[in-house]
Amino acid sequence: MFDRYDHIIYCRDAVHRVSTCFIGIQIVSLQCFYYIYMNKNRYMPLRIFCLLLGSFFLLDCTNPTQQKRSAETDSVTTCAMSGVPSRFATRSGTDTLLRQQGEDQVNMVMIEGGAFVMGSKNFPDALPLHEVEISSFYMDEHEVTNAQFEAFVKATGYVTVAEKELDPNEFPGVDPAMLVPGSAVFTAPENIQGMDNYLQWWRYIPGANWRHPEGPGSSIKGKENHPVTQIAYQDAEAYAKWVGKRLPTEAEWEYAAKAGKHTDETYYWGKEKKEEGKWLANIYQGDFPKNNTKEDGFETTAPVKSFPANAYGLYDMEGNVWEWCSDFYRPDYYANSPKKNPKGPTDSHDPQEPGMVKRVQRGGSFLCNDQYCERYKAGSRGKGEVNSPTNNVGFRCVKDM
Repeated sequence: MFDRYDHIIYCRDAVHRVSTCFIGIQIVSLQCFYYIYMNKNRYMPLRIFCLLLGSFFLLDCTNPTQQKRSAETDSVTTCAMSGVPSRFATRSGTDTLLRQQGEDQVNMVMIEGGAFVMGSKNFPDALPLHEVEISSFYMDEHEVTNAQFEAFVKATGYVTVAEKELDPNEFPGVDPAMLVPGSAVFTAPENIQGMDNYLQWWRYIPGANWRHPEGPGSSIKGKENHPVTQIAYQDAEAYAKWVGKRLPTEAEWEYAAKAGKHTDETYYWGKEKKEEGKWLANIYQGDFPKNNTKEDGFETTAPVKSFPANAYGLYDMEGNVWEWCSDFYRPDYYANSPKKNPKGPTDSHDPQEPGMVKRVQRGGSFLCNDQYCERYKAGSRGKGEVNSPTNNVGFRCVKDM
């Protein structure tokens, strides 16, 4: 694993509010581990995190108005999906699925092609604003649900990233007893010490996966119509291939979200967050991260189609769960993006975590709000390490005409 990720690891000590420190991956198993292990219990969350070798991405969602940054720094830290090396090397496992063919019954909306202005002036990695032409395509009217994904798994026997055993050979020096399947789960803390240390509200939970989004004590029973979560990029891609579809490009996704009417509004639906006192998306209300007032009726995911559709008839294009797009993530891509049907750069690069493979995520989730994370707003971009599922990431599919 170490020679595969010949890059630097990003560590934070929020207790002392120190500057970001970078530790060479070649020595992280010794120096980082030793430093954290020998300190007091206040380092326990980060100590455990390093023991697990960073098996998930974490949400670093500082409001861009809270502090001044350079354009480059802001583009990679504002509501970015940040983390450390993935759980293990990518194993596609989709070739056998291509020999099978499934189907889902979700309604697909025909999105007529056209031109639009892509990007946002409010987020450095969404600049410059640029005109893009999109060909017509079909898009699922809502995010893929637990019921849809369960049908896929029953038909194919597919095993998601979060359910797979971790290979001890890829985690040298780590107690094999700790290399158990699991994933990242948002857990509201009782107390917080500053907003810099996201380990205060993200935990690695053994046994967390799409069947048990918050861990072994949770279930999708009764939530068949909620969006499936704990989905890594390759899991989403495998499902899409099985049903004869694909994941959207981020240009297609934004074009569909703007629905032919957006100009310079804050949100995809308009300038106001609420309409006649009603919430228009499943986002976080209250004092993040410890006091979710649930004014919109939901603490985590909401059933698909719980909020009004946009002008194209698409649901949950903001909030609920982040949605994987097919594009690799680069904060500088828009400067050289082709005008017609852009498909993203040929490789991934995140200055905050060079060497990690990331794909674009769009739309925000039930954890986004203006206090801490604003990347659910119109034109903004998210990003995720491809092998790092969490309980606020899902997807929807598209299909060519």
